[in-house]
Amino acid sequence: MKKYILDFRISENVQLHDNYALLKLTPADGRPLPEMLPGQFVEVRVDRSPSTFLRRPISINFVDYPHNELWLLIRKAGEGTRTLCSLQAGESLNLVLPLGNTFTLPESTQERVLLVGGGVGIAPMLYWGKYLKEKDYAPRFLLGFRSDKDLLQYDQFRQFGEVYVSTEDGSLGEKGFVTQHSILNEPFDRLYVCGPKPMMVAVARYARERQLFCEVSLENTMACGVGACLCCVEDTVEGHVCVCKEGPIFNIEKLKWQI
Repeated sequence: MKKYILDFRISENVQLHDNYALLKLTPADGRPLPEMLPGQFVEVRVDRSPSTFLRRPISINFVDYPHNELWLLIRKAGEGTRTLCSLQAGESLNLVLPLGNTFTLPESTQERVLLVGGGVGIAPMLYWGKYLKEKDYAPRFLLGFRSDKDLLQYDQFRQFGEVYVSTEDGSLGEKGFVTQHSILNEPFDRLYVCGPKPMMVAVARYARERQLFCEVSLENTMACGVGACLCCVEDTVEGHVCVCKEGPIFNIEKLKWQI
């Protein structure tokens, strides 16, 4: 898939709460958005942060082709992401896109599919859910947060399938981690997961115990996005690979995780 370096204009900055912002972007020159697939990511140049030398990898949260708009869900973690979250409508961003691979499409629309996201790891699941829905699949979503105050994009997910929520403090949905949610007592054929590594490992363990197909979206540090800097290397059954180039989506059977 062809890669682009493009300038975008921020059409809206939605402050979801203190720690998260949703940037809605449109190409600055008005050209149509290039093709982007669920699970892929972009590398964002941070211009107003003198100490941020490298681009920041951000998952593609949603692509609204009718409005020619790309959504990026950003968590404030360091100076670079805090700077991105502070940008206002009308300001510009330079992106390299689209990068990485995509999720594997289920073989049949009758397969029972669950998309699991934790925290900002819900980001790629929204576009993946939309993609599945448009191809006549019936995805369901399991979203995990620390509390009800951390809930993100609930109404958007509901457009594409049933949504189940777990919170660590029990303030919304079921109390506990996603792996403790009662929805996992139901049979599924495929799991797709993104979130903190301990969460992904726990879901991968659940999937392996039940011999389920499971793909995870890794969040290794990806400074260049093209496999040059070797910051994001992951050990797999096929050797050490760059997550930004060979991933970020991996079948758990290819990862050397202790599960």
